[in-house]
Amino acid sequence: MIGITVLGSTGSIGVSTLDVVLRHPDRFRVVALSAHRNVERMAEQCRRVRPDYAVMVDPAAAAALGEQLADMPRPPEVLAGSDALETIAALPETDYVMAAIVGAAGLKSTLAATRAGKRVLLANKEALVVAGDILMRAATESNALLLPIDSEHNAIFQCMPPSFADGLGHCGVERILLTASGGPFRDASPDSLAAVTPDQACAHPNWQMGRKISVDSATMMNKGLEIIEACWLFNTSPAKIQVVVHPQSVIHSMVQYSDGSVLAQLGNPDMRTPIAHALAWPERMTSGVEPLDLFVTAQLDFEPPALDRFPCLALAYRAAAEGGTAPVVLNAANEVAVAAFLAERIGFTQIATVVERTMDQLPPEAVGADGLEQLLAVDARAREIAEQSLIQMVA
Repeated sequence: MIGITVLGSTGSIGVSTLDVVLRHPDRFRVVALSAHRNVERMAEQCRRVRPDYAVMVDPAAAAALGEQLADMPRPPEVLAGSDALETIAALPETDYVMAAIVGAAGLKSTLAATRAGKRVLLANKEALVVAGDILMRAATESNALLLPIDSEHNAIFQCMPPSFADGLGHCGVERILLTASGGPFRDASPDSLAAVTPDQACAHPNWQMGRKISVDSATMMNKGLEIIEACWLFNTSPAKIQVVVHPQSVIHSMVQYSDGSVLAQLGNPDMRTPIAHALAWPERMTSGVEPLDLFVTAQLDFEPPALDRFPCLALAYRAAAEGGTAPVVLNAANEVAVAAFLAERIGFTQIATVVERTMDQLPPEAVGADGLEQLLAVDARAREIAEQSLIQMVA
């Protein structure tokens, strides 16, 4: 039995992970679950999968969860606080860790799992955006296996030759074609975006995601973060990555080779496919996803992204090119700005403004020997500047 810990089990990726795992009860055992404060869903998950541990980052939520589960014959040990995330990520009885906590908040637990040599199913792209060099070096030192869960990166992984870690130029890869749906505003005029509401931004045409990621998809910042993630995962530069808008979300990404071949991974837009792939790799197993019917799909469209409509994508390319601490600043400012937009403090188009102003005020630094502490300090400073920018906007 393979022991699995799910970090962020009450989010969309966590829910999909448990759906796949429960289809294979003879193969997986859930060791631990974590959430921020969704007590009701966590209680339901604990009763269903019976983990040994359940972590709630919010202490009040942990106390409430303990009370709700007190009548279980063998309730899980309930832990509280962010430090507990690192504890369950490195448990000896855990073999695989699904890293699905949204944002930079998932960095330390993802790093803990990597340092412990686990198979890390990486759904938290921000961990690589913020601390890619540290995370990749940790994986090498501990022999951890990082497998991408983002549908695009998982597709690229499936289309890559085994030798891609030595550099794309050495294995005949010309470039990575990173597909994007274009989100709900793919055809919207730039002038109309100022009036977009949070509910409109979260109404993704193809995928069911959390609200933060849905907004990132609508601004295409999500694709920008994926560019940076792909650079680390596949040992390449942003110049080798081309974003291709593909509205149907059937081709999840492609790899172009020097002999003219282009390999693509296709499937219905359902996150259970990449989750099942990473859980079973190098084998294959059922995921619960309906097979792709090409006759129903019928048509596949492609177009370049419009940077005037999606300035966040251009900012991400800038951060990727600048390197150092620039991606940290990009991500931190975006998290602050998206939270403000969802709270209706700023407008949709002001998200990019907050990010750009923060990047302009915090020029990139080379990452020094103190590594993680430096990155966390830059992250905190970027959030302060982004908040100041918000105050100025609404004043």
